[in-house]
Amino acid sequence: MSQSAIKDRIPSGEWLASGHLACPGCGGSIAMRLVLKALGPETLITSPAYAWTILAGPEPRSSLRVPHLRVRPGAAAAAASGIRAALDECGDRETTVLAWEEAGDMSSAGLQALSDAAERNEDILYVCHDAGAGLIAGNPCPPAASLETRAGVDSSGAPMPHAGKDLIGILAAHRIPYAASSTVAHPGDLIEKVQKARAIRGTRFLQILAPCPPGWKVSSHETIELARQAVRTRVFPLFEVENGQRWRFTTDHPGDPVEPYLRRQGRFGALTPAQVRLLQSEVDARWERLKRRVEAGV
Repeated sequence: MSQSAIKDRIPSGEWLASGHLACPGCGGSIAMRLVLKALGPETLITSPAYAWTILAGPEPRSSLRVPHLRVRPGAAAAAASGIRAALDECGDRETTVLAWEEAGDMSSAGLQALSDAAERNEDILYVCHDAGAGLIAGNPCPPAASLETRAGVDSSGAPMPHAGKDLIGILAAHRIPYAASSTVAHPGDLIEKVQKARAIRGTRFLQILAPCPPGWKVSSHETIELARQAVRTRVFPLFEVENGQRWRFTTDHPGDPVEPYLRRQGRFGALTPAQVRLLQSEVDARWERLKRRVEAGV
């Protein structure tokens, strides 16, 4: 798709102002900007203490041009549910309540509150800001990565396959109206999914891959290309699920080899050829499971 065609699909409003505190090339700031463009000014954000507590800037000079409530870790969905109930009591059905939580918190402490909200089908939009701490969405940490926290290895340090939590699969099992994945490298896809979610009542879930250049040990100009490469390698497939039953891919996934994608990232500098093969097999296995779901619709 041409740049002009993509530009035509992106709303012009700006609800994340310049002057925020994100690093150059921050995928999280791009994700927030695009999501707010799709939602518009009638939006209220709730997020726990993590990057976005700082990135927006200090009050009263926050770069976010919509209300932003900061809550304790793991409480984004619970807070959003309470805010939605208060707005409903006031007769406000236009404001979108957006719970924004990073993948690590969401897949651990935040998952309980989100699961409860999904069980009640609370009318909230929940965005999982996936900065890609793991190789595959939902993983707490990739094996042999150059990170402070290591996971996926046995007592001898050898890598072990670990699929991590299938976050969209978990939400789909709750039969919520809508769940989807997207990346900052696919703005048209992301905008379309956010707008689709906004028009639906009930619990909606979006998982957005937003690379973190310092965490990935890459240059700031590589954010978009790496997110695009994650899709092409099937590390981060783009798909959507409606009512937990209708699964659909929303772009092509050529299945490029994983190794070039890994080698571009300084955090994977210690990977051995055997570990690369192991990670490739994990990506392939997860892709086959997802493809069967899409083909079967379950």
